[in-house]
Amino acid sequence: MFDQTKIRNFSIVAHIDHGKSTLSDQILLKSGAITEREFKEQLLDDLKVERERGITVKARAVAVNYTYNGEVYEINFIDTPGHVDFHYEVSRSLAACEGALLLVDAFQGVQAQTVANAYAAINANLEVIPVVNKVDLPVTRIPEVLEEIESVIGLDTTDVIKTSGKTGAGVEDCLAAIIERIPSPKGNPKDPLKALIFDCKYDTYRGVITYVRVKEGRLYKGQKIYCMKTAAAHEVLEIGQFRPHMEPCEDLGPGQVGYIVTGVKVLGTIHVGDTVTDYHNRAEKALPGYEVPQQMVFCGMYPIDATDFEHLRDELEKMSLNDASFSFAADTSDALGFGFRCGFLGMLHMEVIQQRLEQEAQVDLIQTAPNVTYQLVKTNREEVFIDNPQEVPDAGSIEEFREPIAKVQFILPSDKIGPIMQLCADRRGVYLTTEYLGPKRVQLTWELPLAELVFDMYDKLKSITQGYGTMNYEVIGYRPADLVKMDILVKGERVDALACIVHRSVAERRGRAVCKKLKEEISRHQFEIPIQASIGARIIARETISAVRKDVTAKCYGGDISRKRKLLEKQKEGKKRMKQFGQVEIPQKAFLAVLSTGEEG
Repeated sequence: MFDQTKIRNFSIVAHIDHGKSTLSDQILLKSGAITEREFKEQLLDDLKVERERGITVKARAVAVNYTYNGEVYEINFIDTPGHVDFHYEVSRSLAACEGALLLVDAFQGVQAQTVANAYAAINANLEVIPVVNKVDLPVTRIPEVLEEIESVIGLDTTDVIKTSGKTGAGVEDCLAAIIERIPSPKGNPKDPLKALIFDCKYDTYRGVITYVRVKEGRLYKGQKIYCMKTAAAHEVLEIGQFRPHMEPCEDLGPGQVGYIVTGVKVLGTIHVGDTVTDYHNRAEKALPGYEVPQQMVFCGMYPIDATDFEHLRDELEKMSLNDASFSFAADTSDALGFGFRCGFLGMLHMEVIQQRLEQEAQVDLIQTAPNVTYQLVKTNREEVFIDNPQEVPDAGSIEEFREPIAKVQFILPSDKIGPIMQLCADRRGVYLTTEYLGPKRVQLTWELPLAELVFDMYDKLKSITQGYGTMNYEVIGYRPADLVKMDILVKGERVDALACIVHRSVAERRGRAVCKKLKEEISRHQFEIPIQASIGARIIARETISAVRKDVTAKCYGGDISRKRKLLEKQKEGKKRMKQFGQVEIPQKAFLAVLSTGEEG
């Protein structure tokens, strides 16, 4: 077991693209954990979706040995994501550490997620070390960035470390600061075992691989362990650390981070946030664990082939094990058959899960338009939460319709205040404050309905500010609003998968946009197809797809007009019968029409 005073645990936190993964690779290289030959960009971003998008989605824990002043130290660090949708990954990682490196880009300076992650680390009582990264850039503004760190976050920058993840400059200073400034972990190796499960993943051959941080006691191979939340007992078949790949070891002591393999194949027996203890010498009290994440965006996922339903269920279970902030429940739709209602923290989170399911699990999916969670107060004063528009009752039984409100912080160039103010006002926002972070940068705070925020606000912000604007948000509660359920009818029949909840002021515009889009997506049939948008019994928009007509009079050369009329009447009768019994085929692209018309509507 490693000397506890020589262990350091920390997370690397920052805004998106401020260089967390690149610096992590340099730490692995400088400590000798990998060779120059193994060194490559984003070594820790091993998911295909991470490499394609160039972002970190999953936090990755790594243990390295580093010699400093003749002493060997074990450094456990966690590379975390930067996007607001994966903030839950960051909060989980911080619970397994004593310190954090806060990376700030030498040119971009303090951004929205820099502030959010810094406060998350400060609230967790961690030692925060500010690091100015990318000092090798041709244009930097280091004095202004240091001033921003002091004024916005309130950290002392006298001992700030200047590094470059690209060239490796300043990485040794970084490692020295980690050893000198971050405290060693507390915990008595002789106490009963207490280990926190902070992540899991499923391996087809070995079952569930559990990532743990030991807080008290010892964890060793062959030990019989007990999960306090699920009341399940297991035997440790293998124990090890990530260096950066899985390497078996004999035991783990207080402060060490590693993995355990118990051969468990049943997915419900291990939970993130649970406490592992010794079966024969149990701890009296479990560790605090984590707050349950609150999913805010929901959508339906249905297999294109109905026989893939069970396969999709298995893959969703594995995904929820690997990503604790994702949830799902079985659902049925008249149009799409059997599927699942899935919950996400945001739109990027939803896109990443869908991409992982299609790439890693080879599941072909139809995804319905996403929507946020609403709160309803019925006439009998009962309060219910709705995450599916199909569950909205008749308007007569609703006393109050409430929507989620988010407090949003924008950090942007000061010459872009006007367009962003206009954008927020158009989306029913409530202005709160303006703070100047420097002569050219400003922080705006608004309250916006979450539904107006999650769909395309991030893209609009980047477009208006030429890529320099950033935002961070948190949901602060529910407020009453004039909301209605909008149904889409195709050939007089409601398509439940296309229903959505909208504000009454934009319902007509949104309805017209959806009908127009569906007219483009649905191919022409042998009969006329009306597409309508309705609120209750009132039709608010309509488009008509005209029937495909064969020229039945093509063979009639001249002659009596009544002969042509007879053929046309016969065709008309046939069309009438077909309209009565014919089925409309709706392609899967049409189910995303409601989403893609978010901007137009």
